Amino acid sequence: MHGNLNGNMMNTQLLVIDLLDYARQQFPEQEVVSRRLEGDIHRTNYAECWRRSCQLAHALDGLGVGMDDCVASMAWNTYRHLELYYAVSGVGAILHTVNPRLFAEQIEYIINHAEDKYVFVDLGFVAMLEDIQEQLPTVKGYIVLTDREHMPKSSLPNLLCYEELIGNQPDTYDWPRFNEDHAASLCYTSGTTGNPKGVCYSHRALVLHAQATVSAALLDLRADTVLLPMVTMYHASAWGAPYAAPLAGAKLVLPGSGMDGTSMWELIDSEKVNVGLGVPTIWLTLHNYLQEKQISDTPLERVCVGGAASPIGMVRTYAERYNVYWQPIWGMTETAPLATSLPPTPAIMALPKEQRYKLQTTAGRAAFGVEMEIFDADDVAVAHDGESTGELRVRGPWICNQYYKNDDLSSFPNGWLGTGDIAVIDKHGYMRVVDRKKDVIKSGGEWISSLEIENIVSLHPLVNECAVVGVKHPKWDERPLLLVVLNQGERAEQQDILNHLQGKIAKWWTPDAVEFVVELPKTGTGKVRKNELRDEYLNYLIERGA
Repeated sequence: MHGNLNGNMMNTQLLVIDLLDYARQQFPEQEVVSRRLEGDIHRTNYAECWRRSCQLAHALDGLGVGMDDCVASMAWNTYRHLELYYAVSGVGAILHTVNPRLFAEQIEYIINHAEDKYVFVDLGFVAMLEDIQEQLPTVKGYIVLTDREHMPKSSLPNLLCYEELIGNQPDTYDWPRFNEDHAASLCYTSGTTGNPKGVCYSHRALVLHAQATVSAALLDLRADTVLLPMVTMYHASAWGAPYAAPLAGAKLVLPGSGMDGTSMWELIDSEKVNVGLGVPTIWLTLHNYLQEKQISDTPLERVCVGGAASPIGMVRTYAERYNVYWQPIWGMTETAPLATSLPPTPAIMALPKEQRYKLQTTAGRAAFGVEMEIFDADDVAVAHDGESTGELRVRGPWICNQYYKNDDLSSFPNGWLGTGDIAVIDKHGYMRVVDRKKDVIKSGGEWISSLEIENIVSLHPLVNECAVVGVKHPKWDERPLLLVVLNQGERAEQQDILNHLQGKIAKWWTPDAVEFVVELPKTGTGKVRKNELRDEYLNYLIERGA
């Protein structure tokens, strides 16, 4: 028998605007601090952010932005971008955050694919739009995120000034109520192959993700947290920080375009930042700066790190030099984006140090709502034994089930999202990414994990960063090549690095060569472009007569 007795509960909708509404009621004076592109540090709070978001909503109505229209932003992390996050979704339109680090052709492609009606743009990105304006037929106008005094001269048609646009508008607004499954925002993956693919988030997904994000299982945000997202609001919604911080009543510190060590430290030091979010290379940048300035005392308590594997060398450096807990997280644009984490629970902190550091290089455990399984080549789920590998697949209420305006479901087998990560899960639920499907090296029919070799090399005292890629080999098909960036002013020989690997990996995993390079090519989100390295070094061993 199937009963049909429902509970007697109100069917209220989860909408993004309610997160800011909560913050302005509960934490009206909590600060939002931004480094502005105009060059100064700007201070506001959640009450003021709410009023200005109301003004922006009126302005959007005036521009004729409708319920299902896409509105693009090309902007850094600032209070004005935060207002866009709430006003655009709040009126029922869709905020399309455009990653300005994509190639011009890709930016043109995604603006046209989303059919954006307006583009809100930061001062530094105006020129990029000028170059492609002829190719953007759906865009009716451009709004520069600044005041009249700083307005640039530009060839863009229908150019408006943000502060003038919202300045005379009423600061209260009757926000519409609509279905929580309605689209709220849109972000395109920084895919290394083919056109970027759109991920369209619903209001429900973003609100549930925000609740999970503030919980102890993920970022554990509170009213005494001072949060610095060094991940950009133009990609994967800065890991949900603009939604989670107001919900927690946390102070939000927005770095603008200041992604260098000096700018980061200035904000961390002056605003007493205790939690940072960023990819590993950002924390390497900060470490290099602090080391150079001989600073080891910092207000930071935790850095939450994702987007690439955490090298154990950095985990240890942050713990022993700065007394900062390196908190790994895992997720992707398609997962809104946070899915797993390893917070510093009393049980984790009680472990012997080396055991703990090792766990901190995993991705931690899934938050409630996220289901994870690993499937082998025959599409069979494998045991959670810490050994069996396969493709990681996830599902849950904030995980996408298809790409925007795209009927190709090959990445979504049987209702799961296929992540493209090769991983293992142990009996306690700890997930470890072994490699990207496309980065794993197939040598003589056996797999070599590029991540594992990188992890060990990162511990070498002379190494700043490194990457391992598979290159062609006449006998073994592919062999690992190790590319190393040394610490400033250091010298090393190939043998020094290979000796360091001895006994720590299977002998046949040892890279066939070490190439010292000045830098590694990175994507707009700070990940190493391994596809570029593979192309560049593809015949490295063959040319050297391997």
